[in-house]
Amino acid sequence: MKHGYVRAAALTPVIRVADCEYNTQQVLEGMKEAFAKKAKVAVFPEMCLTGYTCNDLFLQEVLINGALEGLEKLVASSKEMPGMVNVVGLPFTYAGKLYNVAAVFCGGKLLGLVPKKFLPNYGEFYERRQFTPGFETCVTVEISGQRVPFGMNQLFVCKNMKNFVIAAEICEDLWTPNPPVTAHAMHGATMLVNCSASNETIGKASYRRELVKGESARLVSAYIYSSAGEGESTQDIVFSGHNLIAENGTLLSEAEKFANQNVYADIDLERIAFERRRMSTFTVDTDCSGYTVTEFETVVEDLDLIRYFDKAPFVPSDIAERNSRCEEILDIQTYGLKKRLEHTKCKSAVIGISGGLDSTLALLVTVRAFDLLGLDRSGITCVTMPCFGTTDRTYGNAVTLTKRLSCTLREINIKAAVHQHFADIGHDESLHNVTYENGQARERTQILMDIANQTNGMVIGTGDMSELALGWATYNGDHMSMYGVNVSIPKTLVRHLVRYYADNCKDKELSDTLLDILDTPVSPELLPPQEDGTIAQKTEDLVGPYELHDFYLYHMLRFGVQPKKLFRIAKIAFDGEYAPEVIYKWLRTFVWRFFAQQFKRSCLPDGPKVGSVAVSPRGDLRMPSDAAVQLWIKQLDDIREEYHF
Repeated sequence: MKHGYVRAAALTPVIRVADCEYNTQQVLEGMKEAFAKKAKVAVFPEMCLTGYTCNDLFLQEVLINGALEGLEKLVASSKEMPGMVNVVGLPFTYAGKLYNVAAVFCGGKLLGLVPKKFLPNYGEFYERRQFTPGFETCVTVEISGQRVPFGMNQLFVCKNMKNFVIAAEICEDLWTPNPPVTAHAMHGATMLVNCSASNETIGKASYRRELVKGESARLVSAYIYSSAGEGESTQDIVFSGHNLIAENGTLLSEAEKFANQNVYADIDLERIAFERRRMSTFTVDTDCSGYTVTEFETVVEDLDLIRYFDKAPFVPSDIAERNSRCEEILDIQTYGLKKRLEHTKCKSAVIGISGGLDSTLALLVTVRAFDLLGLDRSGITCVTMPCFGTTDRTYGNAVTLTKRLSCTLREINIKAAVHQHFADIGHDESLHNVTYENGQARERTQILMDIANQTNGMVIGTGDMSELALGWATYNGDHMSMYGVNVSIPKTLVRHLVRYYADNCKDKELSDTLLDILDTPVSPELLPPQEDGTIAQKTEDLVGPYELHDFYLYHMLRFGVQPKKLFRIAKIAFDGEYAPEVIYKWLRTFVWRFFAQQFKRSCLPDGPKVGSVAVSPRGDLRMPSDAAVQLWIKQLDDIREEYHF
């Protein structure tokens, strides 16, 4: 369970109605399977020791005692499966009344009994005929010589793994306006479990799925839902064993219906803890006086993670969803710029057009904003400023793009100005260092700003979020503008936004130009081209693949993932594409540059936030420019030592 991962299981045994001995053995087999697969939480269905559909047989003492004997056997057997918490449903009598309960036990010890609060008595359900609603404050009951808390308000806290806190509810509790786990989560529970017997009707599975996902999102928690399946009576209703495991709104695992499929997922408790720290509106009630807290101890071990890590977290894999996301993002960018143009009464916009992806996206957004405002596109001045590194390919694409979009093109060759500048400051032009590169970038920005003054307009920034994260921008050069429309767009997403526009464009020449821009290597074009006229300076050769950097950026900023954990999950996400030493090399580059270049982000121009990750100094990233990187580098040094890089 290195890095805060805990494997959870939702299991559905095949049962026989009212056959407690058989059912106990089936549950035991499920426990053994879960333990062999290194699960630390194994959740079974509601009333699985008797069957949920016993109806008035629940009133028979033979059945009640049979279930209790089955529980005693399971608790005793759990000694052989140390460190795994089991949650099993059964009927239980207290003070002459019958309760629907979930028994929680671990390592040969019964930790507690949690009763169901909300008993459905509508439609096909008649639980109030046999059962009494649960109560909140715990009482103590004795089972097999063990004194055990019995009541709803219980937390099961792991002694040797922080953030591992379990709370339980039962079936209908989830479907109510105020589920019991709401209070449990507000008192610190991070892993919510539900023993359920939810029958199938048309459309119910999708609603159930959304309930589980929504509850895990609302309570910033994991939610493990185990439901009854094969073996229940089909006299009037049918059960499908629709098991679900979700984490903070994301469905991690789902059973195929009518298959009695046991499902597993690796829960990231560190991620849950980070999200709760981050959200100022998620408040925890530190007064647990109304709760009974029972400790258990798990066996900490490493896992071969079965969790999926998307190598492109900013880009939806589903084409329909991706297209919808692209349209939504373009709208956010467009309406942000539209408002700024309206407020400043600008009818002119100035863009440095390079024939690269970022300036292309900025131009497409500006065109959309002008169209919404009813402004003539000729008011968009696209300035191409060829210099030492400009290639025919990028120059040609910049010109064609501008013309096909009916914007105004201005070409200003900056070679003479840059030569004069280098002469003024005494720089040797044969020395292709940072002065050589940045001198060109700042000259271009000066020209754009001055043309904006000429046209009573504003300079539209083109730099993207990936470049800002790495500091891959010239300070007060391409780093500066009057409104940065791409400031929250990672490089991996820029490509898809341009592709989306190309695919939906009715102008074939424009579409072909956009596709060629997509095929052009990413480059600042500040160094002279190669002898064959192709780009000599490729950004990803210098700072690393953007797909890796965007992966690092997403997980570090969105979930506070530490370098060791980030290296681990990146190896899983990019298995077969990048060797571990390559992943490590560029992770080290990312971390070092992210800290060293914060001063560039501390004075960013305004720009619209579009996603859950952003680097604006006025919003998502309040980070000092002088922050030390040593703690993060130490973890990277440990990785290097472990892997002998």
